[in-house]
Amino acid sequence: VQLVESGGGLVQAGGSLRLSCVVSGFTDHDYVIGWFRQAPGKEREGLSCISSTEKTEYADSVKGRFTISRDAAKNTVYLQMNSLKPEDTALYYCTALEGYSGTTITAYLYDDWGKGTLVTVSS
Repeated sequence: VQLVESGGGLVQAGGSLRLSCVVSGFTDHDYVIGWFRQAPGKEREGLSCISSTEKTEYADSVKGRFTISRDAAKNTVYLQMNSLKPEDTALYYCTALEGYSGTTITAYLYDDWGKGTLVTVSS
């Protein structure tokens, strides 16, 4: 599976960004697409995921601020990020897990990763 993220950038605290992840190469009709982030010196953090059956899961740290969605016709998954904070500054990755019909934001379960898109939130 190939994943390409876009949409990162510099935004002021309180602002919004929408990240996109174009996905290709699925061989299984069951899959999960996740969004993770990693800040310098910190571990990779699971944020949200959406399954092929539209189930979603969110980490407590972003619940109510971030929304994940999917446009199947465009093979694209979005992460709408609102009320951004300086602590949201990180490299944001999307990732795919095939052959799984549930949801998970546990990093080691995922197989394929994009190269990431950088989000910087200024105070």
